Amino acid sequence: MDITADTTPQELTATRERLRVAWQARKPDLAQRRRDLQRLREAFRAAIPAMDAAISSDFGHRSAHENLISEAMVTLAEINHALRHLRRWSRPQRAAVGWKLWPATAELRYEPVGVVGIIAPWNYPVNLALVPLVSAIAAGNHVYLKPSEHTPRTSAWLRQLLADVFPPDRVAVALGGAEVGAAFAALPFDHLLFTGSTAVGRKVMAAAAPNLTPVTLELGGKAPAVVCADFPIGTAAARIATGKWFNAGQTCIGVDYVLVDAARRDALVHALVHELRERYGHDFVHTDAYTRVINESQFRRLHGYLADARERGHAVVEPFADAAQRHAALIEEEHLFPPVLVIDPAMDAEVMRHEIFGPILPVLSYSDLDEAIARINALERPLALYPFSNDRGRVDHILASTLAGGVTVNDTLLHFGAHGLPFGGVGASGIGAIHGRHGFETFSKVLPVLRQRRFAASDWLKPPYHGHIDRLIRWLAK
Repeated sequence: MDITADTTPQELTATRERLRVAWQARKPDLAQRRRDLQRLREAFRAAIPAMDAAISSDFGHRSAHENLISEAMVTLAEINHALRHLRRWSRPQRAAVGWKLWPATAELRYEPVGVVGIIAPWNYPVNLALVPLVSAIAAGNHVYLKPSEHTPRTSAWLRQLLADVFPPDRVAVALGGAEVGAAFAALPFDHLLFTGSTAVGRKVMAAAAPNLTPVTLELGGKAPAVVCADFPIGTAAARIATGKWFNAGQTCIGVDYVLVDAARRDALVHALVHELRERYGHDFVHTDAYTRVINESQFRRLHGYLADARERGHAVVEPFADAAQRHAALIEEEHLFPPVLVIDPAMDAEVMRHEIFGPILPVLSYSDLDEAIARINALERPLALYPFSNDRGRVDHILASTLAGGVTVNDTLLHFGAHGLPFGGVGASGIGAIHGRHGFETFSKVLPVLRQRRFAASDWLKPPYHGHIDRLIRWLAK
């Protein structure tokens, strides 16, 4: 098998059918699912060095430690969590039927749906492909995966890894560009998961609609951090810096903009600049810890946002301006985009109209907390929200007045790694949820089953409705 060859439309249809026929012939039982996950874990561990090389090559450079944290650690933790809890998740659960249906009993069964399609993005090309795959396999499905064409070496690595672990009629990988992705989304899957931009998510949902394919969308949006007046500026800056510049800001739940009380805006800016210089050094371009922007198109898009901010006269803070000037050619060649702060941009500026998905951070000041909340609510509901306050009342006020896909209080990103929490958006930031049990349930049909006994009261509830039957029904209907 050529692990780099694009998939043809004919192969897409044939492969989906092969996966479906095999699943119908022999649905994976609990023992098979556990063996599959155990083999995946061992193969993945052995292939981490090759994964690191593939991702770094696709990005031009990505921090090896960021690869270990975001790809290896998260994926292995998801596999281990599923193995630890799968037996319990799979057990039928008793359900109440109410005394009027006595002596019937009921249960909820978790049944696999069939063939699950997964369309993964480029920003975390392994984690966001394998984490949902783990859930789908744990639930007893077969899987067809379409990784991103923007990370071709990583996609080929995924194809080889999964071919080594699974038979081709249980898990398959399709490769190709936008045309292949569109045809993939139009296949009659039993469930389809897409992770990516809101704009492409709309197209995926439209492609799935003729088949009435259930769709889970993991999208994005403008995730705000709100620094309340009581929270220490230094701590906020350190944690926001992690949530913003990890993976050079190319994170769907990364901090997109910061709201801070007006009296401390400049203090936060200074603290963020200090954090950046401590992390990446004053020279910046020679650090191995900073990831490149994925490609030329994304690099130009980000420069366009920054040009718009400058044209509008917004203050732009460049912590590494000197190094950027000295190494301008290298920065251009490697798509190395230094961290930049934009101070109090207008709400119609490009950096506030779009999800930034890069290392530009708008810092906005507010006069009171309700003004900050109003600014958040003026935009689409985000995938993540980060309130910073040691006052529970303030945090609860923010949570009660806004709505986001998920929240980490007094830190950033961490709710993604909590396996007991569902991960998903709301409205424009997504539909449905994955991770842990929530992912298992997403790729399962929760099947309600009512069991009737040999003799039951319902045997009497039939015409003619006379006498005591009439009186019984009227009494039950009260």
